Amino acid sequence: MCRLLAVQSPVAIDIAPLLSGFALVARRSREYQGHGWGCAFRAKGRWEIHKSIRPIWEDVLPDLPRTRLLVAHARSAFRDGGIRVENNMPFSDGTNVFAFNGELRGVRIRERGRIGAEKVFNFIKRFENGRGMENALRRATRIIEKRTDYVRAMNLILSDGQSVLVHSRFTEDAEYFTMHYRRREPREPLVVCSEPIPGRDGWVPIGNGETCRFP
Repeated sequence: MCRLLAVQSPVAIDIAPLLSGFALVARRSREYQGHGWGCAFRAKGRWEIHKSIRPIWEDVLPDLPRTRLLVAHARSAFRDGGIRVENNMPFSDGTNVFAFNGELRGVRIRERGRIGAEKVFNFIKRFENGRGMENALRRATRIIEKRTDYVRAMNLILSDGQSVLVHSRFTEDAEYFTMHYRRREPREPLVVCSEPIPGRDGWVPIGNGETCRFP
């Protein structure tokens, strides 16, 4: 199962130290996270995307500009399938970016997408209807849970370039699937990660079944 990262800062910051920490999380993971990685970051008011098929800890991390918002994903492909750079997340529609970690068995929804995570992203967007992505996320995840035989885990990060939405749901292995966030002071960057980044304290677990909006 994949690893997720989001960083949101009130001012633009150098993101390289956090990406390096995320690479360490992926390398140390007890499940292999080496089927490529990607990140989306805000630059000049728009999303820029970087993706690589190499494991993040073996790749030369890009020289990204300072940014106030980043979403990153290290991929562990289900049954080692579909290992192509276009299947790497985050996915983006130009306005929203999306990253997913989990496993859904027996999903009964009809949606377009190359892989399951892209189908979940497109399914969520169906419910926006001018009422915002938080409302769409809450509605869509409830329906997905009802139409899925078994939700091993459904953790995801969604951002519209302003706020960061995080949804966490799992039915086993809480140690592995519990998401965490860190922001000790209001002016400090928010960091959300699949697990605490080594060398940084003050992490708070996100409860199973919670949907959080930052800020």
